[in-house]
Amino acid sequence: MRSTGSKIRTHRTAAATAVVLAAAVALGGCGGSDDGNSPGPDGSSGSTGAKGSVELPNLKGRTLEVAAVWTGPEQDNFTKVLDEFTRRTGAKVDFVPTGNNTSTFLGTRIEGGKPPDVAFLPQVGVLHQFAEKGWLKPLGADAQAQLTKNFSKGWQQLGSWKGKRYGVYAKAANKSLIWYNAKAFEAAGISGPPATWKDFLSTAQTLSDSGSPAVSVGGADGWTLTDWFENVYLSQAGPEKYDRLAAHTIKWTDPSVTDALTTLAQLWGRDDLLAGGRKGALNTEFPKSVTQVFSGAAPAAMVYEGDFVTANINADTKAKLGTDAKVFPFPAVGARSPVVSGGDVAVALKGGEGAQALLTFLASTDAAQIWAAQGGFISPNKAMDPGTYKDEVTRTIAKALVSAGDAFRFDMSDQAPAAFGGTQGIGEWKELQDFLRDPKDVAGTQKKLEADAAKAYGSG
Repeated sequence: MRSTGSKIRTHRTAAATAVVLAAAVALGGCGGSDDGNSPGPDGSSGSTGAKGSVELPNLKGRTLEVAAVWTGPEQDNFTKVLDEFTRRTGAKVDFVPTGNNTSTFLGTRIEGGKPPDVAFLPQVGVLHQFAEKGWLKPLGADAQAQLTKNFSKGWQQLGSWKGKRYGVYAKAANKSLIWYNAKAFEAAGISGPPATWKDFLSTAQTLSDSGSPAVSVGGADGWTLTDWFENVYLSQAGPEKYDRLAAHTIKWTDPSVTDALTTLAQLWGRDDLLAGGRKGALNTEFPKSVTQVFSGAAPAAMVYEGDFVTANINADTKAKLGTDAKVFPFPAVGARSPVVSGGDVAVALKGGEGAQALLTFLASTDAAQIWAAQGGFISPNKAMDPGTYKDEVTRTIAKALVSAGDAFRFDMSDQAPAAFGGTQGIGEWKELQDFLRDPKDVAGTQKKLEADAAKAYGSG
């Protein structure tokens, strides 16, 4: 079905963008007060007590299944949240990884009559498709109460479809950040991070000349490439064009897309600037793209991705955030640096008290604070104590996101139907992987993108 942009887009204003970017660079203190409701050092409920801030039912003897895309450190961190839910309710909770093709995995389970109780959807378009098919259960009264209390209207709206609330955006992301190896910058004589795309390419060249692989790209996972495109496009083409392309009211053959792909080719077409060259990038999955910047005998210098990178840095490297691993905003291609947000929305695929109780818990400050204490996570929950974030870098990025209120822009590919913007091996993921393989074919890539989009959006 077609994903209608008017119902799912809210916008980050220029002022809010400046706040986020300045905060990401400055990494200023944003610690919250100690109100006695923060998780303990191990991420347990700490001093929240048996009930915490939200009442949950006794579910002893019941088993729930939760599905999400996370593996490795991200899954381990989320498991701490589920463990606390089990402690409070008595319910056993089994976690099932969906793989990158979340909509296909869940669709198969649903059609086979065995859906999980709760699932996290990484794309807004998938939420709309599932709601349209009648596969989602609306939020119950308790979950809605927590959602209204703790989330801005913009995040509430993103989890809704045709006037009904279905989802809780328990996990969000600032997807406009470049993470870098401070020692590599120092060895190359680079005094500060680049602010513009031109300076970014110059910095990459300096790093390469000094012997460091400049930029690590996780091209084996197509979603990372859509994020690269969106940041370049938003900064270069501007927010109005971004919205129109997200809704497919302009075509992917538009000159603005030509400009964005041509800009990306300035980096993607340079084997000497990419860790392992284009072939290496296409064989590098997201987790490795991060770890190879902060570990090994010859680490790469920079990697682009969202705030969730901190989970991989903390778990899989010895680098210390803010000292060895630093961050700067995605460089400005146009008038200003872009800010793209993303998120994972929890929805109920089964009726019953158990699924609704878990959604209620996920919408609470208790769950958010347990998750935040693990690292590699930010929440749009405006009521949680920012002091529970594990490090100052994440705390600053998270507080800036919350401060933006309803003024944010959501990941473009996540707004699209899954067949175009959210499925491994087809649509935008595949076409951008092919473009990374051959960055000279701008026109051919645009034609393929438009053909895929027209089919997925139902306009051709």
